[in-house]
Amino acid sequence: MQLTDAQLDRYARHIVLREIGGEGQKKLLSSHVAVIGAGGIGSPVIQYLAAGGVGRLTIIDDDVVTLSNLQRQTLFATVDVGAPKAERAAAVAVALNPDAQAHAVRERIGADNAEELLSGADIVVDGSDNFATRLAVADACTRLRIPLVSAALGQFQGQIGTFRGWEPDLPCYRCFVGDAFDADDCDSCSELGVLGAMAGIMGGWAAMEAVRQIVGFGPDQAGKLHIFDGITPKMRTIRIAKDPACKTCGAR
Repeated sequence: MQLTDAQLDRYARHIVLREIGGEGQKKLLSSHVAVIGAGGIGSPVIQYLAAGGVGRLTIIDDDVVTLSNLQRQTLFATVDVGAPKAERAAAVAVALNPDAQAHAVRERIGADNAEELLSGADIVVDGSDNFATRLAVADACTRLRIPLVSAALGQFQGQIGTFRGWEPDLPCYRCFVGDAFDADDCDSCSELGVLGAMAGIMGGWAAMEAVRQIVGFGPDQAGKLHIFDGITPKMRTIRIAKDPACKTCGAR
């Protein structure tokens, strides 16, 4: 694969980075990232991955834009209220960068269809808002051996982790949260609120971790959970242990 003159110009600030360079940019252009949710986290993920040259994006979201989304979901404008999120997000991605192929999936992802929807992706970025979806996505990623970048936020806090649970010494997402006694029980932004800029921080971070997995720069972050407190502000990192009894990735 040869970069065109236009691509050399567009991605010049990536290419001059020793950790990415021309070969790393080619990897991005050849990559396929599936994004779960075009919401607060998904918005900056989609924007930065499209702008940065990820060649193919699959955007999975069955919801429509509402007025209350606009405070943090920067992909959308007032005129988009009522429009399908996945389709509008795909249109914005292509408008940002014609190198990006964006496929909208207006479907709710779950245990019954996750493997089918995610098959063929190089990386999955999950910004969904409930444990049922997160566990279904995570279990499918482990079975398909696709690295998962999982990001979450609420109020002034966010967390992000990368999971490759099929590897012998690394945990999967289920090792972190367990079997989630009530898989649908997740605090929602509508109930607790969220600072819009926190979505930008966590979504941008998730995009960076997806690029890290594709290109391979810096220390591997798999198996670590980064927790950011926006009020203080401060961050701490913990290492997640692999659960030998985990029904997804544990010893059988």
